Amino acid sequence: MLNCTLNENGRYITLISDGAAHRYHAVWLRDNAWDEATRSAENGQCLIALKDIPNETYISNLQLSGRTLLLTFAPEGKAIEFDTDWLLENAYDPGATRPAGWTRPTVETWDGGLMSRVPVADFEAVQTNADSLRLWLADIARYGFARLQNGPVEDLALMQVVDLFGHVRETNYGRHFEVRTEVNPTNLAYTGLGLQAHTDNPYRDPVPTVQVLYCLESSAAGGDNMVVDGFRVAERLRAETQDWFDVLSQHCARFEYAGSKDVKLQSRRPMIDLAPDGELVGVRFNNRSASAITDVPFDKMETYYAAYRRMGELIDDPAMEVSFRLEPGECFLVDNRRVLHARKGYAGTGKRWLQGCYADTDALYSKLAVLEAQKQVAAE
Repeated sequence: MLNCTLNENGRYITLISDGAAHRYHAVWLRDNAWDEATRSAENGQCLIALKDIPNETYISNLQLSGRTLLLTFAPEGKAIEFDTDWLLENAYDPGATRPAGWTRPTVETWDGGLMSRVPVADFEAVQTNADSLRLWLADIARYGFARLQNGPVEDLALMQVVDLFGHVRETNYGRHFEVRTEVNPTNLAYTGLGLQAHTDNPYRDPVPTVQVLYCLESSAAGGDNMVVDGFRVAERLRAETQDWFDVLSQHCARFEYAGSKDVKLQSRRPMIDLAPDGELVGVRFNNRSASAITDVPFDKMETYYAAYRRMGELIDDPAMEVSFRLEPGECFLVDNRRVLHARKGYAGTGKRWLQGCYADTDALYSKLAVLEAQKQVAAE
């Protein structure tokens, strides 16, 4: 059941739906109007600036008819219709304050229990069927990673993966990079050593937010891939010791890469990255690229290192890992802001060749939103 009331000076309204009350300021409503003079019907972009809305804007009258709310704004004398479903979807008056480290309802954190239901899709299916692609991208949004099987075993096949949703992000490593044993490597990723689970390129700001690793050869013993949910790690750390979560989210670590000629990349960001309202938006952890930490006060440095150590222990906990072996024509994609990846050591006999590249989640989420909107239209 819907009801709507206007406060006595018209500065805000209260929309009540199924007993829950949501307040909306007059200036917010006027700024988010969808009339043809305020926003483009073609692309939704705003046609006016905030300075074009009178500073003293208030609501002089309201009428609720079904799911449509008609508001009259003064001093303009402008009447504008609002869809109440849209207002409820965009409510900003939630009531209770959320604790630091909260995640969106569309995010599902996980541990090793996900091993029995690793998100995976068929390469040809996601290329030819929009609904299969939508479901695969939705898995990436929910879990932070997903696999693809039965792809072509050919040089640069990974570019076809990125083409499904976006564009390659070129770095100093090029449009793609090779992952196989090299003599005198510039990066430990190019050896047969096992690697601790980590996020890639923490020394960049911003980091590449998507990484694709595609298998072309896999005859060496070992070398299984492993992923760990950094968001679940942060949740466990917070549950164990709030001070440790706070110190890693409130102070910057420093990261650096200078392994190639004419390249010296540096950044300073927290290992646990929160939005201003406390949403958990990222994790950066890479012991190989960590440099001296100098942004933590003296009286908190020991606490910081205790938290840093515990975070590493949680990442290394076998109960947190999901592991799998990639065969030729298989790949996996990770949200590099969230999911740490690793490789177990492999033997010197046989061959192991993967190709990797980076992309960004803005295109991935854009593609997912388009596909979801198309599905909704088709269902109506």
